[in-house]
Amino acid sequence: MSTTDLHGILVALITPFTDDGSAIDETRLHTHIEHMIQSGVHGLVPGGTTGEFTALTLPERNHLTDLCITSAAGRVPVIPGIGALSTRDCLSLATHAASAGAAALMLVPPFYDPVSLPQLRALCFEIHSSVSLPLLYYHIPSASGLHLTPVELAGLSDVGVRYLKDTSGDAPAFTELLHAYPEQITAFNGWDTLTFYGLAAGAKGSVWGTTNLLPELSVRLWDALKQGDLVEARKLWKKIWPVCRFLEAHHYTGAVKTGMELLGQGTGGVRKPFGLLVGEEREELRGLLEGAGLRTVR
Repeated sequence: MSTTDLHGILVALITPFTDDGSAIDETRLHTHIEHMIQSGVHGLVPGGTTGEFTALTLPERNHLTDLCITSAAGRVPVIPGIGALSTRDCLSLATHAASAGAAALMLVPPFYDPVSLPQLRALCFEIHSSVSLPLLYYHIPSASGLHLTPVELAGLSDVGVRYLKDTSGDAPAFTELLHAYPEQITAFNGWDTLTFYGLAAGAKGSVWGTTNLLPELSVRLWDALKQGDLVEARKLWKKIWPVCRFLEAHHYTGAVKTGMELLGQGTGGVRKPFGLLVGEEREELRGLLEGAGLRTVR
């Protein structure tokens, strides 16, 4: 699939596990991907924050990439996360993903000791030179410790970065990227509660974890905004936004997987030390999902 096709709702996939959490559950993953594709999503982004990449071994990450590409079967592009704490591991993940058929590669920079901008540029250049796939840079300063300006982000196009997932939460900076540098970098929204704004402002898509729970509503929102139907888009956003706000206020992956369990989809939970939501928090999420028109299980 052509990498120029990256657009629309790109779901930041969860990684479902077996009930004991010891392995990726291939059946659950395939079923979930089928649901996403049948709901109309435009791409899959496995192995990111929502996919618990920090809790996966390198072999598991490669296996996850293989499973997603096999399940997608060319119907939508797959953009695996390849971020790691060393250039060696990034290159290993990138090489495997490229050989498996990835459309592009999502790169979060090393996130314990922040890299400098020159070091980041060198990392991007080395990966891109090795695999010749476009990079989607995951801009998440709260986790990486590296906050880049719009002009610095756009400048990454010199070293193989074609796309950006912006999870800075900085709407003015994101607006500058959309309107001042569209020829250099394609910016996708990556901050859930800013999705309506980002798409309405002209973003060509969103890398979105909430879509695991609300795929149909996510795609309908994209379609409405693309068609310029603000009235319909606002109606949809009124249902979606409370869920987005809730997810951002809790451990994100744990909340998303709790929502899936409430919808009757087994996930195997999140890997320790994290866990699913319980008690009042779980019931609050149930109410929000039902308020969005979904049926939950008891």
